[in-house]
Amino acid sequence: MSRKSRRTRRKTTESGTDLFKKLLILILLLCTAAMMVFFNWAKEPITTAGEPIAFTIHPGSSVVTAAQEIADAGVPVNPYMLSLLARATQTASKIKAGSYELKPNTSPRRLLDQLVRGEFAQESLTIIEGWTFKQMRQAVAANKGLKHDTASLSDTELLARITTDYKAAEGLFFPDTYLFAKGSSDMHIYKQAHTLMMNRLGAAWEKRDPSLPYENAYQALVMASIVEKETGQKSERAMIAGVFVNRLRLGMMLQTDPTVIYGMGDKYAGNIRKRDLETDTPYNTYTRTGLPPTPIALPGVQSLAAAMGPAKTDALYFVARKDGTSQFSSNLSDHNRAVNQYQR
Repeated sequence: MSRKSRRTRRKTTESGTDLFKKLLILILLLCTAAMMVFFNWAKEPITTAGEPIAFTIHPGSSVVTAAQEIADAGVPVNPYMLSLLARATQTASKIKAGSYELKPNTSPRRLLDQLVRGEFAQESLTIIEGWTFKQMRQAVAANKGLKHDTASLSDTELLARITTDYKAAEGLFFPDTYLFAKGSSDMHIYKQAHTLMMNRLGAAWEKRDPSLPYENAYQALVMASIVEKETGQKSERAMIAGVFVNRLRLGMMLQTDPTVIYGMGDKYAGNIRKRDLETDTPYNTYTRTGLPPTPIALPGVQSLAAAMGPAKTDALYFVARKDGTSQFSSNLSDHNRAVNQYQR
């Protein structure tokens, strides 16, 4: 081979090498630019109309399916890019099924964090102190965020799914505000409320006055439910409990209207009459001594405390004043005068 041919070949080789290097650099620059664009996209807020967008990831969904479910729900995000981000961050296998909400200004990276952490859409349900179990069931049934698995169950059947320790559901569920993931079973609410009531009752029972005339914690729960329904002023709960405990000790009838009303059930139309007080039911404390067979409502923590630690008083009677407070009396003569003054 001539010297000229070798020079030509060397130049051709060098030229090809330079071209390859330039092409490689170009590819690297393009890849770097693409990565910068991709990760900038991951940090930019997803453009929405300003309202949260609800979506659900179904159990068993792959990352590609999950990304498509999000897009199909109306979230304006590229499902291919989102699934690619999950793979790039090694979180594709960590996405949790459930119901979520995309809030305004959420970035794809933050959205992915929600899916990995299982930050489900939160709903709430408030159970009010003094409600009956019937009212609680109505509130649960009306909540659109819950899955209504117990709708076809009777009270007895529902209670049997939770505990076998009691035969009646009334009073066994604690009134509170409960947070839950959207789409949760309503049974979760009942189990949580029952567990909380048992914990509250147990704690209060441990602190009770040992001289109280209760055979067990359940009787104290019954008393707490009566206090809850009888008390207009929270500050008077201990005094109301003191009156009823005094009556129990003396064998007197409790003579409390809320128990009569509870025993009337759907017959109660807003007014209690003399014949209602005289009509015997298991809950009529004008015709029967002692506590009724079950609670009559869902008592709160303050009523539980009052039932376990009633006021030390000699009062046996009370009547409501016009301002919502009560006038307490230790004998019938004083009580009758108070009734004439405040009720007649």
